[in-house]
Formats: sequence, C-alpha cells, structure tokens
Amino acid sequence: MDLVLAGPPGSGKSAVGQLVAARHGAPFLDLDRAIETAAGRPISAIFETEGEAGFRARERAAIERLGPARPRQGDRAAPGGAAPGGAAPIERIIAIGGGAVVDPRNRWLLFRGRRVVTLSAPPGVLLRRLRGGPVRPLLAGRDPVAMLSDLLARRARWYAAGETVDATGPLRSVARRLEELLASPEPRGTSLLRADTVIGRLTIGDGDALPRLLEALAALDARRVACVSEPAAWRLHGERLAAGIANAGLEVVPLLAPGGEAAKTVAAYARLVRAMAAARLERGDPVVAIGGGALGDAAGFAAATYLRGVPLVHVPTTLVAQIDSAIGGKTAIDIPEGKNLVGAFHQPRAVVVDVSTLATLPVRQRRAALGEAIKYGALGDERLLELLERDAASIARGARRAFESGAVAELVERCAWAKVEIVAADEREQAGRLVLNLGHSIGHAIEAAAGYRRILHGEAVAHGLRGALAVGMAVGVTPPERAARIERLLATAGLAQEPPGVGEPEVRAHLARDKKHAGGRLRWVLPTDSGVVVQTDVPDEAVSAGIAAALAGPGGIAASTSGAPRSPRRRGSAASPAASTSGAPR
Repeated sequence: MDLVLAGPPGSGKSAVGQLVAARHGAPFLDLDRAIETAAGRPISAIFETEGEAGFRARERAAIERLGPARPRQGDRAAPGGAAPGGAAPIERIIAIGGGAVVDPRNRWLLFRGRRVVTLSAPPGVLLRRLRGGPVRPLLAGRDPVAMLSDLLARRARWYAAGETVDATGPLRSVARRLEELLASPEPRGTSLLRADTVIGRLTIGDGDALPRLLEALAALDARRVACVSEPAAWRLHGERLAAGIANAGLEVVPLLAPGGEAAKTVAAYARLVRAMAAARLERGDPVVAIGGGALGDAAGFAAATYLRGVPLVHVPTTLVAQIDSAIGGKTAIDIPEGKNLVGAFHQPRAVVVDVSTLATLPVRQRRAALGEAIKYGALGDERLLELLERDAASIARGARRAFESGAVAELVERCAWAKVEIVAADEREQAGRLVLNLGHSIGHAIEAAAGYRRILHGEAVAHGLRGALAVGMAVGVTPPERAARIERLLATAGLAQEPPGVGEPEVRAHLARDKKHAGGRLRWVLPTDSGVVVQTDVPDEAVSAGIAAALAGPGGIAASTSGAPRSPRRRGSAASPAASTSGAPR
C-alpha cells in the first residue's frame, strides 16, 4: 500500500515519514520538495512570483504525477461490505503539504487506494517546530498563533478524514505511534471529509458507508437500531448495511416504506410509526434512514415525532439526498394542500455520505438532482458552476469518467458543505437559510399540481429556477447574462427542456399556500449577478411572468418577459452573493 501523511505545517510529516520509510525499506517522497525540484526554486519564491493559485496548480500537477495507487485490500468489495482483515505492506510513503487537502480533487487523487494518516498537534507545538525554518507563506503575519489556529479550524474537516496520530513529543515517539497504528487493519473504503458540526456529524467518502455508520452508532451507544428504507435502496444497499450492523452485535429492526413521494403520505407515516411502536422501539434506539430524499423526509419526521423524538442517522443513497435533503434537519410529509406542509426540525446525529452508491441510480434520478446542484451554484459558488458546465452531462449519464475523475465527489462535497454552512447559521429558517429555496416556490407548486407523481423534485426545481429567473428579470434584479448562463446549464444537464405539463391555475393556487409566506406575502429568492436576494415586494405581473416561464419550457423567459414592464433594479431584503459557499473548498 501507499501511505499518505497529512497534517499542518510543523506536524513532522517529513521527518516521521523518513523514519518509518527507513524501517520498512520503502521509498519516501516529500511532495513539497518534489514541487520545488520541478520548479527550480523554493516554495516561498513560487508564492512570491505566482501567488497561491500558481503554487496550487503546481501542487495538483505533482499529485497527478504520482499516478494511481494499487487497490488496497477490501477496496473491491461492494458498498456496505465487510471491513478487511489486516494491513498491507508499505510500498511508498508520501508526505503532502499542509494545504494539499483543501482542493477536493487533490484528496480524491491522493486518498483513494491509499492509507491516509494525519499527524495532529496543537498550535503551540507546531510553532515551536517551525521556528528557525523557512517562513511559511500562509503563516507570515504578526500573530502566527492566531493564524495557525484559524488555519487548523478551516482545514479540520479535511485533516479529520484520515486516521489520526498524536504528533506531540519527540519525533521518534511520533514515529512509534504511527507504526502501532499501521499494525492495525486498514480502514474500509476512502474517507474524504469528516466534520462535527452544530447540526450533526457529516462524513463524505467512497465505499466507506459501513464503518462510518458503525462509528456513528457507537457514538450513540446504540444497542438496537431501526433501519428504515425503501424497496430499491434496501435491495441495493440496505440489506448489506443491516447485515454489517448485526455482525457488529446490534439488533436490527428493518422497516420498509414506499418508494418516492409515496413515503410522505399521512397514511404511510401512520404505518411507519405504528410499526415502530409494534417493535417496542425505545427513546434511545436510533432510526437509520437508508434511501433517497423522500424516504429521508418521512423517516426523519417519524424519528422527530415518535416518543417525542429519537436519534436519527441518515445514509442518503441518491444524489439529491446527498447534496441537499439529508442535511439540515428538515423533516416533513405532504398533504393534498401542499408539499412539506406538515413537518418538524429534527437534526440528525450523523449524515453518512458514500458517493459510490450513486453509480446504482437510474439516469433520471441523477439528472433530476442536478436541479438542486445548479441552485447551489447560482447561490454564489463559481467553482461549482464551472464544474457543472464541464461535467453535468457526464454526471447525469453516470459516465465512468465522472466518477473516476472525482467530479461526482467534488459536486457532492461543494453542495453538502454549502448547506451545512447556511443551516448552521440559521437552523430554523429565520433569515439566511431561506436562500436555499431558490427555485422552490414555483417548483413545489408544480410538484403539487402534478400530484407528486409525474415530476421528480429536482426536475420541478429546474422549472422553478427558470421561473425565478423570469421573476428576477421582471423586477430588475437578475441580469440577462446571468439568466442566460443558468439557462445554458439547464440545457447542459438536460433539465426542464419540455413543459412540465401542469396548468397555470393549479400552480397559482398551490403557490398561494407556499410555506415561505410571512406577513401574508411570499418571500421570493431571486438570482443576482453573483448570488441571490430575497424580496417580498414582487408585483403580481412579475409572478405571472415567472409562472408562465416555468410552464413554457426553453424560451419561456424571453416569451414571458418580453412585454412585461421592468421595475427599477433594487436590492432585496436579504442579499447573499456568496453566503452559501464562503467556507467551501477553493
């Protein structure tokens, strides 16, 4: 196996890596030194002449030159399979720069097929080791302790993806601790991100669902687990996960709900909670929701209300659930009067995201989920928009290249972390969280008008995005070039390319019952040139233009706004040019 040593500056990656490499007779590679050799000058000079962007480009090239790792023991097993039985011999040790983990594609290239260990130490220890050495460009300042503490906080979710070794004390002691860890079996699959947040723990990986799920259940001190799933997800993933839970010594209560939005009816909810009662689930017994967005909503609402609340763990297996619905604590069921009108806020203890499950999805489901992804890009993540423009079509098809290149993993991470940041700042949708409803007002109305059957949620959001663009242009906040870019993305993804086939009166009636009303006025989330604004003073003619555009299909914006009077451009009640992605990987 290849061993990757990660960690902040001063953690001892190079020194410890060389000690362990000498003991094992394995080659040692310091990635920063390889970059300097290729550039013919030190890193500080690269920063000075090319800036951080230039250095990161050289860093990516050096990582790509490493080539693929050999498959590790157990990595060929199916998602949710058993953990490997032992550690493999070390073939190469790679010490990476402290910031190499920031870029999602770097982690995808570095971590897959390799054992990753993070050397961890507090800021004081790190700074003592750094004194007397070359000045680190990202730590040059008046208060290096504060700068290093901030750097550690910003990178924590990426460093935590690896196994951790305490890097305090003499470096030979650190090397011994690393050797002890390496004697244990390798972790199953690949971990890409791990974050303990105020809205629960989020982990993102590839083929690592079972160990991360068992870790979450151990943190809950669970002895008995209700696995709630839907038929397709249960067959593809749930049975294996349930078997793994049982093999770990926990009792499993399997509970099946209907597939899709049928899981969110009042009748289906009643059957689910009655089954939980018949199984005599107790307040400490967690619900593990294995499936898509609708299943997660229904299982989450059951967990929120049964015994006034039991622990919830999400294992989302669809793209829309991984990038959006499983994160944030919103649970709900539908009633004839509207979508998600009955629900509760109930934060999961953990969300276990395994991107390998997305390969089993039907093309239509992957494609539909891109409606939510485009929404996140429109909120202000330029890198996400560029990724979608380049890879949306191949992601929708499920092309092998989209998975192998890391495009799918990066898409999931950018969207999921954007939602974490927004929800963590506004858990119960009192202010900033409302921006997540971009495209959802008209989108939800279209879903309801279709009876929650013919149109998938992400497809409805795509139609709703077109409607929001038309409303924004009518009131003068959405520039035509922004609207045109998002329209091109919809076309690239193959979304909203035909009218949704519902009537304007039905859509308008459901829009009147939208849950985002406040003070009798609907709060509209509208795109700007680089983000969104929230407005309540939207005239009816602009709403009519939005509905008409959403129902018309491609070209609907031009047709619906060509004769409409445009209001003067104004700022909304809540501007958010990049609020959703301020801490996203750059």
